[in-house]
Amino acid sequence: MNTITRRGFSGVIPTMARLRFLTAPTYAAFSAATCSSAIAQGIAVAAKDFTEQLLVAEMTAQLLRAHGYSVHKGTGFGGPTIRAFQESGVIDLSWEYTGTALSMFHQETKKQLPGEGYERIKTLDAKRGLVWLAPSKVNNTYSLAMRREDAAAKGIASISELAAKVSKGEGIRVASTPEFPGRPDGLKSLQQAYRFEFMLGYVVTMEAGAVYSTLRRSEFDVGVVYTTDPRISAFDLTVLRDDKDAFPNYIMAPVIRQSALERHPDLRTVLESLSAVLDNDTMRALNAAVDLQGRNLEEVASEFLQRSALIGSP
Repeated sequence: MNTITRRGFSGVIPTMARLRFLTAPTYAAFSAATCSSAIAQGIAVAAKDFTEQLLVAEMTAQLLRAHGYSVHKGTGFGGPTIRAFQESGVIDLSWEYTGTALSMFHQETKKQLPGEGYERIKTLDAKRGLVWLAPSKVNNTYSLAMRREDAAAKGIASISELAAKVSKGEGIRVASTPEFPGRPDGLKSLQQAYRFEFMLGYVVTMEAGAVYSTLRRSEFDVGVVYTTDPRISAFDLTVLRDDKDAFPNYIMAPVIRQSALERHPDLRTVLESLSAVLDNDTMRALNAAVDLQGRNLEEVASEFLQRSALIGSP
């Protein structure tokens, strides 16, 4: 069977229920692979296409393998794709954010405290056969950032002050991640909360990494960033204060199919041992090792797991 990376699984996806997602040329190899009980009992792990997600997926895969599991890891998926695959049984496990799940998959936009949001999504997703395990302390929410010197020169420290400038006709250009304008918890929610609207054509979408490079080159005034991204401090950016709490909390937690957890109840303890050691400072440091220092993602993941005493040295 062809190995699919980035946009698919780097391994064989077990069980006949998953066959419809495979192309015809892979049928024979798939059938042969399912004869192996080890493969059939494998855990399919998926991640979105940005460094933090790639890191937690790799750490999860290494941790599960250290506990004797066969792991099939797929990366580069969009959030809705992961959710659809997980609900239909193609994917067993992913790491998701409370704000994302509530707004995108349940259309809930009410601002909630971290604990409230977690308990709410845990209850809602239980009805869909998905179990939210104990959350990490990572809250990777959206933020708006500006170059420090520009923010000081314009007198902008909060989103309210930014909104006031835009409302007075100042042409402020925004470098945005691709999904932000269309998300219910993104641009629309932000503009509603602050009662303003960016000028037509002044919000330009690009890959997340390009947001930082364009800000650095002074091509845009504001960038849509994530709070655990190490480039905020590395590029001397100022995060504007969300003084109206427009952005929800995005607490990261492992989400697993109920059926997979029933087959392997010890997965709870294994996965929660990882979530227990993750917080914003930790993720910034791990993200920095990959994005700023150019280190190998697999090595960064392995070293962290060893340092945290979650796996032994090779």
